[in-house]
Amino acid sequence: MKKLVALLLVLAMAIACLTACGKSEEPKTETPAAETPAKETPAAETPAAETPAAETPAAETPAAEAPAAEAPVEVSNFTMFITMPGSEINSDNEIAEMIAQKWGVKVKETWLTGQTASEATGTLLASGQYPDFIDSDEMNMLVEADALVALDEYIDQYPEFRDEWFTPEEWDKFRQPDGHIYWINPFGNTMGKSKATTHNDEAFWLQVRVLEWAGYPQIETMDDYFDVIERYMAANPTMDDGTPNMAYTILCEDWRYFCLENAGQFLAGYPNDGSVIVNKSTMTIEDYNVSADTKAYFKKLNEEYQKGFVDPESFTQTYDEYIAKLSTGRVLGMVDQWWDFAYTVNDVFKTQGLDAKGCNYVPFGLTTERGMVNRWHTYDDTVNQASGIAITTSCADPDKAFKFIVDCTMDQELHDLRFWGVKGVDYEVDADGLYYRTDAQRAQWADTSYQAAHRCQYSYFPQWHGTSRDGKNANKPEEQPSEFQNDMAAPLVNCFKAYGAGNYPDMIGSIQESNGPWFPMYSYSNNFTTETPGGLAWALMGETKHEWLPKVVMAADFEQGWADYMNAYNACNPQDFIAEMQEILDTFK
Repeated sequence: MKKLVALLLVLAMAIACLTACGKSEEPKTETPAAETPAKETPAAETPAAETPAAETPAAETPAAEAPAAEAPVEVSNFTMFITMPGSEINSDNEIAEMIAQKWGVKVKETWLTGQTASEATGTLLASGQYPDFIDSDEMNMLVEADALVALDEYIDQYPEFRDEWFTPEEWDKFRQPDGHIYWINPFGNTMGKSKATTHNDEAFWLQVRVLEWAGYPQIETMDDYFDVIERYMAANPTMDDGTPNMAYTILCEDWRYFCLENAGQFLAGYPNDGSVIVNKSTMTIEDYNVSADTKAYFKKLNEEYQKGFVDPESFTQTYDEYIAKLSTGRVLGMVDQWWDFAYTVNDVFKTQGLDAKGCNYVPFGLTTERGMVNRWHTYDDTVNQASGIAITTSCADPDKAFKFIVDCTMDQELHDLRFWGVKGVDYEVDADGLYYRTDAQRAQWADTSYQAAHRCQYSYFPQWHGTSRDGKNANKPEEQPSEFQNDMAAPLVNCFKAYGAGNYPDMIGSIQESNGPWFPMYSYSNNFTTETPGGLAWALMGETKHEWLPKVVMAADFEQGWADYMNAYNACNPQDFIAEMQEILDTFK
């Protein structure tokens, strides 16, 4: 019944939305109502502010030489649809061609535009033809429509890959009710020793120019955070060029409303389980939506809104508008996850010289009261079984398609080509075998024209953090200590030095501890359907929060606005959702 309803819904959407053909579908990106999956939008093909659309001429660069192929290979041209916004690379992209000639695969990636993840996935299902690869937040819809290839036998054909990428217990998390595995999450795995320098998770972010002006104050609470913003705005209403500064903005579009919705769990000192709080002491599920910490958070936002320090466009702006706004350098602060903004915005700052003016953001792990332990940063690898890369039934050669997934994971040369680029063009190697970039190479790597013409990260295929198989270098340039330091503009360097921080995780200062085997709980709730009371409640909770939380922030009478919201929220029967999440947690007792 659910499948029939979903398909009927999809057919209706297909009339209104872009029609899709099997090889190049519209992208998607939606996670159920509130959750904050650390969905690591990889450091490459995230949308850039005002990035030229497809065939962008390359900035003048040295001719890139492909890794020497032992013999000509037959190239298979695959397609992939990712339900996240992104920027397409040129059809003759240099590194994509190198990969094709060495590993025999070229992938045409298509990204989400003009639709939600659900709508785009629905359009695909209505067409009955799919791209070869897909990564969607609506994987269950694809499984129900028999649109995905079961990967179990392929996984077992590559035991080294199987054993290195996940443990048996982690693989089992991906098994669907029929016992099969249909997708592989490509993110969150560390090879060897961790070299993490970024805080890829959620935080209250603040520009370093604000901190420099204020003398690098201690910021532990929302009062501290907004106090420095208010004082800076009073003294500096505009940027040097006369552009008005903006104190604080909020992204609320679609699933990204986690930027508004879930800070209460962090302020209370809990990690990013996303949809709920797990009380480790009692092994019980708690609802952060009704907590005192969450109410205090929204009361503070309401106060700042009434003072005029919250962007009035917060509740209507699109993701693209939000990124464009951040890219001007005029927004002082916001709540977001690093992967959702930094890869795009930081490149713009670098190319426009805004990093030298102190426009880069650093994270603060705020808590409700001073002195509390914060858990904004996750030090463990995080397995999100709710989504990942899958091979569809439209793929003519699933064996070769899966082999390429394995190659992306296990072949260090391919991994280096994706993320470091071409030796002698994008990076150099010193006498000790350590990779590094020149200033010119760093600037070139950040250039949007160069990215379209040369860079190819296949960023929703498996990838590693941590240490390369050579035992020396970082798998990602941003985690190479020398590159991390040399790539920072002076204001950011000075900020880290002032706070005694060597990197972003040091800056946020979360307690270093391991999370439970259930973590993150959002990876379970993201797969809930309306066929159960808890799943129905979950859907209604999301709809209600989307409608009411902006009203709460803008309410002339906060207490009345909160009371009205609580009445609407309780009508969703959240206890049904909490009960089903408790059942999941109980399996780990």
